[in-house]
Amino acid sequence: MDYLTELESKTIYVIREAYSRFDRIGMLWSIGKDSTSLLWMCRKAFFGEVPFPIIHIDTSYKFKEIYEFREKYAKEWNLDLKVARNDRAIDAGMGPDKGAKLDCCNALKTQALKDFLAELQLDAILLGIRRDEHGIRSKERYFSPRDEHFKWNYEDQPPELWDQFKSSTEGHDHLRVHPILHMTELDIWRYVKKEDLPVVDLYFAKNGKRYRSIGCACCCTTVDSDADDIDKIIHEIETTDVSERSGRAQDKEDAYTMQKLRALGYM
Repeated sequence: MDYLTELESKTIYVIREAYSRFDRIGMLWSIGKDSTSLLWMCRKAFFGEVPFPIIHIDTSYKFKEIYEFREKYAKEWNLDLKVARNDRAIDAGMGPDKGAKLDCCNALKTQALKDFLAELQLDAILLGIRRDEHGIRSKERYFSPRDEHFKWNYEDQPPELWDQFKSSTEGHDHLRVHPILHMTELDIWRYVKKEDLPVVDLYFAKNGKRYRSIGCACCCTTVDSDADDIDKIIHEIETTDVSERSGRAQDKEDAYTMQKLRALGYM
């Protein structure tokens, strides 16, 4: 078994464990490379059909390419797509130009997710985050509890020895499940190449610029790059010392913004 197949097998194991342990489960799909890879492995885990809802948190500020990709593959892959929006905050004018990024992300992402999970009454949600993506995410577990206020106690995470995962929501609102936690950015791109996965075109360089991480258009900036295909992206990541999320505004605002956001329930 090759390295990528081993990583895929571990991810599929976690996906199936979560599905077997919880009655009501869903998956968050940001439409980025990581969550699309996770979605692909969910399809593999259940032989082409995903037996739970796929949730997209729509801030209304995403790149148009993200919306186009979402609609195309939701239909092509026969997904039970659910779109969550905090329309009250959007209608009130909340956006990237109003206040701190912490407030905007909390209102348009975390609160939108909180409201939607309450509506669907989910016990657990799958997310495509990786330990190498950000320092605060390195503290995560595969099965990570959140309390009734959506808060994450990153100082008190359950041990996961010998693949023994927390399997109960007792005392908690829901669990976050992170099936690709063990993969790296480089692993994901090698997996995308191996599986010939579609990804949003924004990742590929045009006129010497590309997006290495995508989300809301107003909060993402390009990096200098000539990587206009997957092989070049892989080579670039192998040789760069630039952070993957260097173009994300919420990571730049202050040293603890991401930690604050995730403690409040951010993805």
